[in-house]
Amino acid sequence: MTARARAAVRRTASRRTVPLLALAVGLAGLALPGALGAPAGAAAAAPRETDRTVRDVVRYVDPLIGTANGGNTYPGAVRPFGMLSWSPTSTTGDQTDTGAANGYQYDTTRMRGFALTHVNGAGCHPGAAGDVPIFPHVGAMTVSPSADSTDATYASDFSHDDEVAEPGRYALGLANGVRTDFAATTRAGVGTIAFPRGEEANLLFRVSNSLNGSEDADVRIDRRARTVKGSVLTGGFCSRRANGGGSNKFSYYRLHFTAHFDRDFARTGTWVDGDLRPGTTRASGGEGYETGDLRRGRGSGGYVGFDTSRGNRPVTMRVGLSYTSARAAEANLQAEVGRRATVRRVAAAGSRAWEAQLRRIEVAGGTRDERTAFYTSLYHAALEPNVTSDVAGTYPGADRTVRRLGLGQQAQYGNFSGWDQYRAHTQLLALLNPDVAGDFAQSLLNLSRQRGGVWDRWVHVNGATRVMTGDPSGPTLAGMHALGVRNFEVGAALDSLVRQASVPHPDGLSDYGCPGQCAGMRPNLAEYLRLGYAPQDDCHCWGGAAETLEDATADHGLSDWAGRLGRTATQRRFAERAGWWENTFDPAATPEGGYQRARNADGSWLSPFTPATGDGFAQGTSATYTWMVQHDVQRLAELMGGRERAAERLDAFFRTPDGDWSTTVDPLRYDPTNEPGIHIPWLYNALGKPWKTQETVRAYLRLVYGTGPTGLPGNDDLGTMSAWYVWGALGMYPQTPSRGEVLLSSPTFSLARIHRGGGRTITVRAPEASADAVYVEGLRVDGRRTTRSWLPASVLNRGGELRFDLATRPDTRWGTGPRDLPVDHGR
Repeated sequence: MTARARAAVRRTASRRTVPLLALAVGLAGLALPGALGAPAGAAAAAPRETDRTVRDVVRYVDPLIGTANGGNTYPGAVRPFGMLSWSPTSTTGDQTDTGAANGYQYDTTRMRGFALTHVNGAGCHPGAAGDVPIFPHVGAMTVSPSADSTDATYASDFSHDDEVAEPGRYALGLANGVRTDFAATTRAGVGTIAFPRGEEANLLFRVSNSLNGSEDADVRIDRRARTVKGSVLTGGFCSRRANGGGSNKFSYYRLHFTAHFDRDFARTGTWVDGDLRPGTTRASGGEGYETGDLRRGRGSGGYVGFDTSRGNRPVTMRVGLSYTSARAAEANLQAEVGRRATVRRVAAAGSRAWEAQLRRIEVAGGTRDERTAFYTSLYHAALEPNVTSDVAGTYPGADRTVRRLGLGQQAQYGNFSGWDQYRAHTQLLALLNPDVAGDFAQSLLNLSRQRGGVWDRWVHVNGATRVMTGDPSGPTLAGMHALGVRNFEVGAALDSLVRQASVPHPDGLSDYGCPGQCAGMRPNLAEYLRLGYAPQDDCHCWGGAAETLEDATADHGLSDWAGRLGRTATQRRFAERAGWWENTFDPAATPEGGYQRARNADGSWLSPFTPATGDGFAQGTSATYTWMVQHDVQRLAELMGGRERAAERLDAFFRTPDGDWSTTVDPLRYDPTNEPGIHIPWLYNALGKPWKTQETVRAYLRLVYGTGPTGLPGNDDLGTMSAWYVWGALGMYPQTPSRGEVLLSSPTFSLARIHRGGGRTITVRAPEASADAVYVEGLRVDGRRTTRSWLPASVLNRGGELRFDLATRPDTRWGTGPRDLPVDHGR
């Protein structure tokens, strides 16, 4: 951070909004309280216990965290769970490459537009959305912007000194002399664009240039009404990934937009592919979903120009979106952004909305960097799911028809990264926003009905992308129900998921999209039910061992959920299936002990084998997946030779041979950048060594998370990795994805209040909490001493108070008795 930027931060630290003119003094580091990538626990000071929690928490949010180091976050203007997210699209000098999976790469300081939709932290490159980039060009329109496929003309460099990113607002000054400022509501936004005086000013709408391309697009300019309207037919999430063969090269949604201006147009024009057409007002054409020269130079768009001869008064633009129709986009705009709206007012309302969302957890104590990491993680976790319904209640169905919300549903949501989110994010959503969680559960049920009863693993907007593996909707909805979420069709959802897990579907025998986007949601289910595992040689899935573990986890969720509803036959049937993970555990896999291992339909084990193998697994190795049995840890330990032996193996899993924490991607050790193993630090509790959970969780909070653009360890995956940080900082984590119990570590803050709504509050006190005091030596729950290293669901559902006593040395007696260990629910 430059000295000028640091000075700007000091001047603006107490302000919620920043005037556009502040760009001139350079605000690159606003809400960047630490150096690039500084660890969250750096320079920790011993906090005092206090009931005075942090106020004005939006000032601790830094939307630039995760925009480098593969975090794939975006810094633009957005409301909690918003449809519109107005954020820059960077370019590496290629119309089809932004330098990052989500359109913005911190180290790529050339920009080709401000797109209207994004998905936080998606891992495929390019990821999803990035629809309708809008670029302010200074100079004459000389060639078609699609023909400028290297972004030599219609793009601009920028400096982070001229960038402001804060919740609900984004502003950027470009090297071409343009200054921009944007603010968002849920489905609409308002922006100002200040062109340099006396220069030819043009605003480009790249309607076909979504991150993955498009099938079709159109633009319509009305000079008299001073509007630009259009749409893009697109989708294609993960259409370029190596595994899966790019099978997602198809469309599943059309985004409509309307843009209103406060200034007359000095000129208009459009383009189609390489043809620039000055003076025209309509154009159409897509780019396709291919790569390289098959896409470069293609596409359509339009531009409008403005007279700057009389000064550089900013152009004000109001934008509305809809996934159903142009008329709905107009209605959404009129409902959310009035004609007299200003960026300052909309941004102030957005700041208040974010303040309310973020203050669902109030904290006291901790260092400034810890508060920044915490509240930015909460911010990222509230970016998804995204509203896809209009103010009138219409939404895009999975069958691409226009649907309407049912009785009691407040909004339809899209964007479900199931394989990632069910391990940390959806439980946090249920804890903090139970009403949103219930509408989200209903949304997934709605989409499954529109697909003939099929629940997809990875839903983008309304589209089934089939990405990843397993059946994550089961543990997701079961976990929401366990945490008290009831505002969805509970019985119907369970019935549908039980049917998907019980009745083979023709897609389950298809290899289309495999391994990364396999068509079947419960692949080759008949063979799975016959054998009790997914056979590697006849799986039609992304790894037989991984599929077996994922399905066992899902089946545990269905069993537990059925039990809560009194459906005992279903409970017993799926409880048995939840134990089938043993069928892919080879106790003689290595001389050192057993591991998860893929096996064939004839019962033979896949050979050769080492714990570092990825054969039979999805984005992970046997060394990681062997621990993916949260619901049956005691049985796993028994198969490993007992709890002591299992704990020794965990020690080696987290530490390198020289004794350091393993923080890099190592096939034999803990990978903090990806989801299959993010629960593992808490497994020490079940092995009678909770002090090791405490030191391990705190170590990874400190070592791989932090402030600045590199502050996330890897893809945020729609807020999942951020949710992990939130749970870890609170000193708790879901024991299994489908239940309400939590395992305990040690809190980062001296005080946290978790507000669930309805008067329910969970208060967590840890007065000695500091960078050194990470070990629990005592705990009171509602005033009563306990030595259990876990909490029942009732504490989260009804509220209560936890009082931790922390120390700088491990207490090897607390939480170690037979009755202190977490209770397995797998059998």
